[in-house]
Amino acid sequence: MTNEAQDPVEEFAQEPVGNGGSGTPHWLIAVVVILALGVGYTVYGQYQASANVAAQREMARTMMARLEARAATLEDNYASLKGLSDETVKKLGLTRAQLSRARATAKQIKAEQQKAAEQLAAQLDQLGSLSGEVTEVMSDVVEAKESLEATMVKLERTIGDLGVQSGLIASNRGELEELRQRGQRDYFEFDIAKSKRYTRVGDISIRLNKSDSKRQKFTMTLLLNDKRIEKKDKTLLEPVQFYMQGTRHLLEIVIFEVDRNRIVGYLSVPKEVAMAKASS
Repeated sequence: MTNEAQDPVEEFAQEPVGNGGSGTPHWLIAVVVILALGVGYTVYGQYQASANVAAQREMARTMMARLEARAATLEDNYASLKGLSDETVKKLGLTRAQLSRARATAKQIKAEQQKAAEQLAAQLDQLGSLSGEVTEVMSDVVEAKESLEATMVKLERTIGDLGVQSGLIASNRGELEELRQRGQRDYFEFDIAKSKRYTRVGDISIRLNKSDSKRQKFTMTLLLNDKRIEKKDKTLLEPVQFYMQGTRHLLEIVIFEVDRNRIVGYLSVPKEVAMAKASS
């Protein structure tokens, strides 16, 4: 028993280390490989970090260059603006004394405007007190105008001695000329004295029998196609009306001046009469 049993330490020492019993141990090789990989990874990480740092430095350098260019541009703009501001101030040439005088002038103008406004308000008050009188006068003027217009209408358009509404009539030679310019009818002016003979006016003949200048009346005889028509006691501006024989054309005689043994007026003939005569 004692001879077969061996010390465990001695038995372990006698076993071979490797498969071949000699050379480098496997564990040592594994350690070396692990160390090599660690060193390689560390070197690669340092390389990557160095590359990132270089890229960041280049980016920072580019940004710095841009900032420097921007700063230079801002400095140029500031210099230009400052020069423009100095030139503007120089051109204006406004001093404190000038500004004070300008303010004083503006204050004086404002006071004058306020005074003028007060005077205008006082004048408006005076006008307001007269508004009632002005309104009354205007009312009188309107009434007078309406009365005058009514009188003019009555004189210009009236009923003739045959009861027919007359056209426009003239009360003097000036109005007669205006009627001629209207061109609505033909007009023949005459000035006839009392006589036993007839005076030719247009297509008719007229004889003055008598006239009364005081009463402004007259009597006359018309000769139309061998037909005699007496118009007795007619008045000033009264349309003396008659028809052409065989027609419905109304002719009018208006006397606007009556003297002793004399009348002045005109014969009004429709345009249709002249046209019918020309066609026949």
